[in-house]
Amino acid sequence: MLEASENAGNGGEQSVLVIGCGYLGAQLLREFGRTRWKATGITLSESSADALRSEGLEVVAADLRTSDLRVLTKNNPSVVIHCASSDKGGAVAYREIFLETITRLIQDTTFEHLIFTSSTSVYAQADGSVVTETNPAEPERETGKILRETEELVLAHNGTVLRLAGIYGPGRCVPLEKLFSGEAVIEGDGERIINSIHRDDAVSALYLAASNRCQGIFNVADNAPVTQLEWFQWVCARLGRPLPPFSPRDLNRKRAWTSKRVGNAKLRSLGWSPAYPSFRDGVEEMINERR
Repeated sequence: MLEASENAGNGGEQSVLVIGCGYLGAQLLREFGRTRWKATGITLSESSADALRSEGLEVVAADLRTSDLRVLTKNNPSVVIHCASSDKGGAVAYREIFLETITRLIQDTTFEHLIFTSSTSVYAQADGSVVTETNPAEPERETGKILRETEELVLAHNGTVLRLAGIYGPGRCVPLEKLFSGEAVIEGDGERIINSIHRDDAVSALYLAASNRCQGIFNVADNAPVTQLEWFQWVCARLGRPLPPFSPRDLNRKRAWTSKRVGNAKLRSLGWSPAYPSFRDGVEEMINERR
């Protein structure tokens, strides 16, 4: 697989279409822009497209739900990466943005390889066990079921599914933001396990998958899942703040109540290694920048 990566880089003819240039996709497009890949991005709003174009990136503004994907992929990209967001929408948005868009891509367009960014939320395990790509992924919520249906469609066409843990990084860390705003709580006794991935490590995983045409499912998470209590204990100690209050479990979470340790050994076996092995590495950097 490493040989495939080298050939892709040296040929100078590889092209990629990044569908969804939000927090993750925009950084991925920048990364491709620093290489020999010919990279094009699709984002929803014209203002977002203009901002990325000002960086010298090639970006098209389009609504995936109504646009003709044949026009958007007229240059027949070597690799298509779908990392668009549902924009916090529910089952209808999931079906339109994920399942229906992937279906139309497969039926109406031409490309060599398809990559879909899914979520580790498809693992419904709540017993704190380690989960790998071979463990059952049977989500309870309709949104999770739509993700699984989309995953299976991609896999049936020899594509790649990357199941991403909770993304954080520059300008984005939900529990840290809630801590600063006074909204943070520790649920139950804090035993729920948090799986994280720094944005830049997610980008490197996607780049590896595109370069090597990796097929199958890969978990994208850092090396050190922690409990919610451990997360807040470490962060609050670094900030000199008291722990947030304890509260009952939120069993109505959008992606259901789960607690599992997501293993990343399969991805690491391809040579991937996170620059931020644990949340401590990434959050420490964010705390220092805030200071």
